[in-house]
Formats: sequence, structure tokens, C-alpha cells
Amino acid sequence: MDIAKLIGLPFRYQPWRPRHLRLIMADLGRPVAREQRDHKTHLAAAIGWLCRAQDVRDGKPDTGGVAAGWSFEDGWLPGYPETTGYIIETFLAAAKLLGRPELVDRARRMIDWELSLQAPDGAFPGHFGEPGSHPVIFNQGQIMHGLVAGYTQLGRRDCLDAMVRAGHWFIKQQDTDGCFRKFEHNGTPHVYNTRATWALLSAGLVSGERDLVEGARRNLDWALTQQTDSGWYATNAFVPERSPFTHTIAYAIRGFLECGVQLGEQRYIDSALKAGRGMARAQRQDGWLAGTYKDGWVADAGYACLTGIAQMSLNWTRMAQVTGEQAFRDNARAGLAYLKSTQRLEDPDAAVNGGIAGSSPIWGDYSRFEYPNWAAKFFADALMMDMADIAVPPVPQVRA
Repeated sequence: MDIAKLIGLPFRYQPWRPRHLRLIMADLGRPVAREQRDHKTHLAAAIGWLCRAQDVRDGKPDTGGVAAGWSFEDGWLPGYPETTGYIIETFLAAAKLLGRPELVDRARRMIDWELSLQAPDGAFPGHFGEPGSHPVIFNQGQIMHGLVAGYTQLGRRDCLDAMVRAGHWFIKQQDTDGCFRKFEHNGTPHVYNTRATWALLSAGLVSGERDLVEGARRNLDWALTQQTDSGWYATNAFVPERSPFTHTIAYAIRGFLECGVQLGEQRYIDSALKAGRGMARAQRQDGWLAGTYKDGWVADAGYACLTGIAQMSLNWTRMAQVTGEQAFRDNARAGLAYLKSTQRLEDPDAAVNGGIAGSSPIWGDYSRFEYPNWAAKFFADALMMDMADIAVPPVPQVRA
């Protein structure tokens, strides 16, 4: 534990505030783990936190969206179009498993908010949708996941129309080699766009728009060229020349896996499995994964990226479902056990109760001193996939 690094962090995080200091001291006091309970208890807590993240935006200009999270620096953040998009599918799944139909109504409000943001050319705004924000390829794809869910699970024709327009904007930005270099985070290509390509593919398959399907194939083929012999993906970090977060590695894996399943293309599935096995070998017995990895699955950080662990847990469960290899379930459950030990249940602070922090310890480099909504979303997905042996989201029915 690097105490010097903690002391040297910028004052903007206000670590001296009692609310913040309590969370810091709890992580300093580890390795004492919190009590772990059954999946349903942890799931209900995570969904409860996500509901609060939506409720704090009620009456605000972005009513319906889910706050990006809660942070030491800014408190509750604005509604986040990108992650609200894929939280829609989480709420639809949780409504069934928890017997809470009101979550469907919440998902509908998220969809309505997303649709209100779409530009005439099909693009959605990046970041928080503030004035001057530009579309981002990855964000576009995650919003499209919500539209696919709205059409395939709720039968909303407005979602079908919106996702087709969004898909056409998407492929217009694509270079001839299949890579996306325009409208990219930090102005650099990313292999983890395969998770956005998954939404593009789904939109194309359920709508019958073959150009969207072909655009997805082109991006997947480019992304395959970035996989190394160890299964690790180059060009996959937020910033060039840095080691990618476990979070973005897991994004890339899920995109390849689901696209391979929908297309019946074994090479895409094999790419995901190769990376997934590499991550499995790197996983500690207690479920911990490093925040970043270098080629060869060499840990390049001393903290855990909790979002990435949640994503890899659901990835391993999905791999077990696809291949029948039950060893993947052991990896998934180890990851879930570690995450459960970090979740604060029955905490008096509503901003953290049931949420999942960005990093463990909380001052790690990924979403430092934050509880991002996507961490809770992926933890909820991973719990549901393990407890009910389902895919979240379900594989959509393809239009004949």
C-alpha cells in the first residue's frame, strides 16, 4: 500500500472531510473483508443504489438518466447517456429476477431520455451531453444497447427507428480497414470498441439492415489484428502506450464473444476465449485482478479495478454458457466473492450503500474516489447471470 501516493493526491478530493475520511480509513484498515451474503441480497443493494442514482436526477434537465456516479470531488454527477444506455438492459433483467415491475417503468424513462438526446443525423452526444460535447463511437454503441433492449424486449418501434439511424451514423465514421479513428476518446483507436460493435451488429440483425452487419464485421476483423500471442489486446488503453485497464480488456472480450455467438463465427469466439483464459490464469485465488495488465498478462498495478472484475466475472459465466467449460464458473464466482467483500451493505450513507467503488483501495487509478454507475451495473449483471444462468442482455431474435 503506497501511503505516500495517498498523501500526495490533489486536495480537490478533500480527503479530510469526515464523509471521505471514513471511506479512506476503511480501505486503509483492510484486509478485513465485509460480510458476504447471498446473491439476491447483494443484487438488491446494487439495484437500489442505481435507483438512487436515477432519482437524484429527477427534476433536473436530464430527468430519466442515471447519474454517472458519486465522487469525492463533485458529489452526485450528471446523468450519463453512455452508461444509462446499457443500464436499461440491467433493469429489465432485474425486474424479472427480483419481482419488481417498477424497474421496467424506470427503464422506459431511461429510454425516453436517450431518445430526446438523439440528433437528426442519428448521433448521440458524448460525455454528459453538455453544450459542446461531441459524439463518441463507444458511447454511441452503449446507448444503442439500450435501444436494442427497448425494441426487442419492450416492443418499442421508436427504438427500432432510432437504433437504425444511430447505426448508419456509426458506420459513416468507419475507415476502410474497419477501424474507427474519428470521434474517438482521446483521439486514438480502441479495440474495446468491439463492445459498441456488438450493439451495431445486434441492430443490424434485428432490423435486417445488412450494411450495419457488414460494418460490424469490418471492425471485428481490424480488432483481431491487435491481439497478441498471449491473447492480450494492443491499442486498447484510454491513452496510447499505457497498459489497458482490466475494464477495457473485459469490454473487448465481451464484444468479441457476443458478436461471435450472433454471427456463428468461431474466430471471434476464439479471440474472446484466448483473452479470457489469459485473465483467468492471472486471477488470484481470492478473485482479485490487477487494475491494468501488460502483454503476457503481467500485472501492472497494485490496486484492483472493481468494474473490470465484475465484467470479467460475467464474461467467464458467459464463456461457460457458450462452451460448456465449467472451470470458467469458478473464476466468475471467485470474482463475485471478492466484489461482495467490497460492497457496503446497510451503510448509513446513501451515496455509497450498495454501490461499487471504482478501485480498491478507493484511491486506485481507475475512477479514483468514485462510485461509478457502471461498476454497480456490471456487478448486478454478473450476479444475475450466475444466479439464474442467463445472459444479460439476452441474445436478440434475428429478423429473417
